[in-house]
Formats: sequence, structure tokens, C-alpha cells
Amino acid sequence: MRILRTLLFCLLLSGLQQLSAQSYFDDGLGQDFHRERRATLRTLLPGNSVAVIFTNPVKNRSNDVDFIYHPNTDFFYLTGYREPNAVLLIFSDDQEIDGQTTNEVIYVQPRDENAEMWNGKRLGIKGVKEKLGFEQAFLNTDFGTTPKLDFQQFDHILTFSLSEAIEESSANKEMMAMRGHFKTETAYPEEMSEVTNKMYSLIRATDLENSANVAQVIGRYRKYYPEVENDAILMEFANADSPEKRMAIADKIPSEKLDVSALPEMMTKLRGVKTAAEIGMLKKAIRISAIGQIEVMKALKPGMSEREVQGIHEFVYKRYGAENVGYPSIVGAGKNGCILHYISNDLRDPDKRLMLMDLGAEWRGYTADVTRTIPLSGKFTEEEKAIYDLVYEAQEAAMKACKPGVAFGEISKIAQRIINEGLVELGIIIRGQRHRYFPHGTSHHLGLDVHDRGAYGPLETGMVLTVEPGIYIPEGSDCDPKWWNIAVRIEDDVVITDDGFENLSADAPRTSEDVEAMMAQPSVLENWVLPEL
Repeated sequence: MRILRTLLFCLLLSGLQQLSAQSYFDDGLGQDFHRERRATLRTLLPGNSVAVIFTNPVKNRSNDVDFIYHPNTDFFYLTGYREPNAVLLIFSDDQEIDGQTTNEVIYVQPRDENAEMWNGKRLGIKGVKEKLGFEQAFLNTDFGTTPKLDFQQFDHILTFSLSEAIEESSANKEMMAMRGHFKTETAYPEEMSEVTNKMYSLIRATDLENSANVAQVIGRYRKYYPEVENDAILMEFANADSPEKRMAIADKIPSEKLDVSALPEMMTKLRGVKTAAEIGMLKKAIRISAIGQIEVMKALKPGMSEREVQGIHEFVYKRYGAENVGYPSIVGAGKNGCILHYISNDLRDPDKRLMLMDLGAEWRGYTADVTRTIPLSGKFTEEEKAIYDLVYEAQEAAMKACKPGVAFGEISKIAQRIINEGLVELGIIIRGQRHRYFPHGTSHHLGLDVHDRGAYGPLETGMVLTVEPGIYIPEGSDCDPKWWNIAVRIEDDVVITDDGFENLSADAPRTSEDVEAMMAQPSVLENWVLPEL
């Protein structure tokens, strides 16, 4: 019985601390990269300010098993730290902390022999200093006490929205304590977010005469943002029946020194243009993903399930040492390709139609995002080829427009214009008809997140973005049924250069002819036969 109790205790401890330690890669970004990024952020901070960045909490998957931990990407970008229960403070000006002058402090989880036996080694204070290059590091249990830090001494306290609740569990105990202390010390409003922060700014900037206009704006925002609806001060302001009452309510608005809008904007500016080191990480992730597309083209045969195709892609990623996928893999055959974010991938016996495959390997934190659409039979039908070639034509034109100074939105306009004209020529729509056959944008930023931070103004050298036009014609559409359930997306990842662009995923065939030629090649997996179950 004692052995059983001990085993149950150990299993419980394992579950509570599940996946709380993370690997650190010798071939990833080094401490110099993260240090330089912190220094660059510091130049953007206003005088006498502090930026406070919490990493992600742990999220439960089921019972005593948590999801594989993934740090907040802004936090990782600035630190390289991959463990939970941590917070980073960056000061605009030097501070005297623990007898030393510094402009940054990180709080991390402690070494724990018992937890590390189950889940792997933690860095602890010594490891954070040696491996990540921090001079001042403290335990997360000391946040707010050692060293004692008065947040009210700063004219500006910059952070991200903390309105989203985190799961109350022992795995998040230290994170909850740190966030709780920070909220108390800064009088953080419970529903404050980027949106409510902007509403507060509008109220601060208004006067008696214009307060009714601000109330109308808040009224519109409440329809779309629950945090606005749940903010008592904003609702009181919006519902006040006189300008005088509205201006009296304005005095209740939280101090302007607490800001959850400025820091996200700064991080968007920093992360939108990639450094050479980041582009190196992305090239590796994207090349691995392109090779995955190639191997599936060679291996795909009628009768292969969506899940099996997903497995081949992800096997290639693991074979090269990629740590994960950058987002849930999308493998949709036939009508499933018309579901833009289809991730069930559970169709066992697809018919001989098209298979849309949108997947990306994650390499040292950076993700690819590559899509190819291929025929299960190895040959496109006449209708499939017509749609495929139209999407390819739109992508080619959109990619050629990718160069510094071009408006981000122009890429989508070019692709949309070509697809609309092509659909008219094929008789699928009439000229000027509104349709939903191309319902998404053509491009987004790519980096630590698949939909990465970045400005959507003019393109700049060093930006990495997708170019991904598509056509999706679900069953029952208002066109000849011969087009029904044809879904095609071609997606490549490009980096903007000084005079144009480089297609980083060009290894994966793109033209209909090249796709068919690759599918005729022998596969290394042809002789891999598993026993019947």
C-alpha cells in the first residue's frame, strides 16, 4: 500500500508539473540576438518607463496532462527563455537593483530536483545568467519582494493585456502570484485590454462638446468586443444622459501611466522586419516543409487517408530535427479542401480528387507556412487544371509585385483581380458578381507565429510573408456542378529583398505540370509496408 501511495503521489506530481522544462538548442538564436532585441526595444520606450512582459501560462489538455508548453513569442523573442512562470522587466533608464546598476531583470522558475527528474532540467538563475546572458535574474517567488520595486515611481508602465483569465492550477501558481501582485501594485482594471485602453485614451482626449461622439464610438465597439461591454466605466460613460455626467465619469478612468497599447505596437515594429539570423531560422523551417511536400507528392496514392498524408509531412519534419509544427496541420481531400482551416484530417478513403495540404515545420521557434494542392490520381482533370492554373497565375503576378515600397494590400488586389477575371472566363461567375470563392487575404507576416507581428503598410526589406491565393467551390455553389468540390490553394513564403523578393519555398513544385511530374517519381516509402491490424 505504501508503494502504491508513493507511486500515485509521484504520478500526481508529474502531472502537475507536466512539461515545465524545455530544450535549449545550440543551433538556434543565441543570447546576443535576444540581448540586441531588448536593447532595440529600450530605445523605443518613453523616458522613466518600465516594460513588463509575462510569458504564457501552462494550459491543461486533459486530467493531469498539459499541452506541450510554448512560450509567449514576444517573451521568447526578447529572452530566449522557453520555460513557464517567468516575467521580464525592461527599464528605459538604469536602475539600482540589489546593489548593481541594471536596465533589465528577469524572474524565472527555480531549479527543482524532483520536478526535473520527471520533466527535464530547468535553467534556474545560474543557467539564465550563463546561457541567456542576463546579469540580473531572480526567482519568480521573489517577484515584488526581492528586490522591492515600486511601479508607481515610473511615469509609464507598459505591458500587454492581462484581462484573459489563466487556468488555476499548481502549474500556474507562480504565474498567478506574479500577475496578481503586478495588478495590485499598478491598480490594473480587471477588464483592461488593448481595445479598452484605446477607449480610455479617447475619453481622456475628449471635451464636453465632443463627449457624445466618443460615447457613440464606445457603443459601436461594445457590439464586437466583450471586454468593452464588461467594462463598468466605459458603459457608464456610454450610457450617461448628459455631457456633464460623461465628463464626471471621465475622472474614474485609470491612470494614463498604465498602458497596454504601446508595447504591442513596439513589438509589432520590431518583429515585422526580420534580422539575418531570423531569416536563417525561417529558411530552414521552410525548406524542411517544402521537402515534406515533395515527399508526399511522390508517395501519394489513391486510398491514402488524410491522416496518413499528415503523418508523412510531419515525419519529414521530425527526421530533420524540427521540434514541432508551427500550427495545426491542414490536410483536406475533395470537399474538405473547401474548409479553410480544416484540421480534423480524418477522412480515411478520399476519392480521386484534389488534396489540399497546408503545413509548416517549426524550427527553433520559427514556423513555415507552405501549401500545395495535388491530385490523388496523379493527374489533374480538365476542370481541376483550369482552376489550379488560374490560382498559379494569380500567385505569380502577386509575387512579382513583392518589393520594397509596395503597399501590403496591393498583393491581394492583384491576385483578386486575376482570379475574378479568370472565373468570368471559365463561366463560374458573371462580370461584377460578388462571390466567396476567394474569401481570404493573399498575404500575412510569418515568423515566430504563423500569423506573425508586422505592419500592414508598405513592404520593407527583411519582411517575410506568405503569398497564398486560392479558389474554393463547395458543393451546391451557383455554378455548373462540374466545378463543385474543387479547392486549390498555392502558398509560398517570400522574403522581401532590396530589389524584389526571394521565394524561400521554391523547392516544392508549383506549376501543374511540375506537380504531375514529381508525383510520377518513385517514393522511398513505397516498400514500407506495415502489418495488418
